[in-house]
Amino acid sequence: MKMEDKTIYQFKTTDLAGNTFDFSSLKGKKMMIVNTASQCGLTPQFEGLEAIHKEYQSKGFTIIGFPSNDFAGQEPGTNEEIATFCERNYRVTFPMMSKVTVKGEGICEVYQFLTKKEKNGVVDSTVEWNFQKYLINENGEVEKVISPQTSPTDPEITDWIKS
Repeated sequence: MKMEDKTIYQFKTTDLAGNTFDFSSLKGKKMMIVNTASQCGLTPQFEGLEAIHKEYQSKGFTIIGFPSNDFAGQEPGTNEEIATFCERNYRVTFPMMSKVTVKGEGICEVYQFLTKKEKNGVVDSTVEWNFQKYLINENGEVEKVISPQTSPTDPEITDWIKS
């Protein structure tokens, strides 16, 4: 298997507006990939996500959100409804992808990569709940898996971004 097969850069996906999003456009940047939901107790984390995105985007960091309805039906909306919710309630400016499945049957390719060591070369993990965070280093490799309960502004995350 080629080295680039172990990086996030091999993937293209679709954003909420229906445009193609190519992860290879983020080469050299750190990123956080997070599964989101509009009707979750953790939904206010959008505030912290947007705050760190704004603070660090000029320093080579971005967040990619993947709405998912895999946990207690907390993201029932269409892509359009999700986009409206994120904009109206949290003024989200980081890229938000189309709704996907992040665990179990029908898991999308990006989350297969994030959760299977055989694909990412680093770690096996399970998406435990909405707002689980995957930290991807400048080389496109999975570096850390962060609990859904951990605030996006927690030093564990901000120190990693700054390092």
